[in-house]
Amino acid sequence: MKVLVADKFEQSGQEGLRATGCEVSYQPDLKDGALVEAIGREQPDVLVVRSTKVPEAALDAGALKLVVRAGAGYNTIDVAAASARGIYVSNCPGKNSVAVAELALALILALDRRIADNVSQLREGRWNKKEFSRARGLMGRTLGLVGTGQIGREVISRARAFGMRVVAWSRSLTDERAAELGVERVESPVDVARASDVVSVHVALNPETRGMIGAEFFGAMREGAYFVNTARGEVVDQAALIEAMREKGIRAGLDVYADEPTSATGEFTDGIAKEPNLYGTHHIGASTDQAQEAIAAETVRIVKTFMETGRVPNVVNLALRTPATHTLVVRHRDRPGVLAGVLDAIRVAGINVQEMENVVFAGAQAAVARINLEAAPPAEMLTKLRGGEDIIELDLLELRS
Repeated sequence: MKVLVADKFEQSGQEGLRATGCEVSYQPDLKDGALVEAIGREQPDVLVVRSTKVPEAALDAGALKLVVRAGAGYNTIDVAAASARGIYVSNCPGKNSVAVAELALALILALDRRIADNVSQLREGRWNKKEFSRARGLMGRTLGLVGTGQIGREVISRARAFGMRVVAWSRSLTDERAAELGVERVESPVDVARASDVVSVHVALNPETRGMIGAEFFGAMREGAYFVNTARGEVVDQAALIEAMREKGIRAGLDVYADEPTSATGEFTDGIAKEPNLYGTHHIGASTDQAQEAIAAETVRIVKTFMETGRVPNVVNLALRTPATHTLVVRHRDRPGVLAGVLDAIRVAGINVQEMENVVFAGAQAAVARINLEAAPPAEMLTKLRGGEDIIELDLLELRS
């Protein structure tokens, strides 16, 4: 199997891929048209990326089977185009959770103690203990979390070590789960903003979360509160944030922005960088040696599993639901042509197969096939199939919506 790695990737990961028998082409600086050309030229089976964008043109350039995002989010990949072409998209969730949580806490501390300003003035030869000795401290303050996935949970444990009270909102957070985490559940993101001295955002980017942190949210935040975003820039209405920084004295610690450069180095022209209440980092949340080694190992596991079994761990673009309305359950003799005859009958009836599996019993004398269909097959087809000498039993089940 041929693997094209189009981003910086740990040496251990490259060696791990080669150890599985893969042919690895490591080209960490591929972007845009160069990526399309490389896929067309090298015809890889698997593409591995970190921050490199994978547009529809790249997916059309060769015969890709799998795209692996060596990280958690996958918004830089045209997942809809991949799905339409039958290309798996997979990611490495949770492997950078600790790294991102550590940065979130670092930004909170930096906001409270104004560490960047301390350093800047010292480098200018200025001593200003009078100004910088004023800080609120975190002990007893309320941290509000928007999102309680793996990163959010890592933040909770670290915030509690600082003696902070934690309130949280997530669509999936129940009262029972909140009690297990030792946090107070609130009903909405705005309730988080209203209750907190510090807010930290930890949600994935999707159509429901895009722009979810906006004017209403910032309007509910306390004067002079701290706001931290290490998730995705698009989750936040940046214009509303800037207004809150100016009008309400909100201090923001950001690792992600609305308009980031696509390359590792370059100019950053976003006006938010000039705001005095911004403490910013360069989208480095996952960039620790520990996190990158873990992501590399998970990438190798994904590719190895796909190569050996045809299955893809952590796949993100399989349908959660299909148009299937019925399941045809066929217990049959494990002989050549039996399933072919069943599928041919389904084809003649003009019914589309949505999903199918065939499991063989011990001894390889019999098997059972479960075939999900988009419509109920006609009675005469079922009768004819039941009469086949290699059909042990045939049942039709209606799927519940």
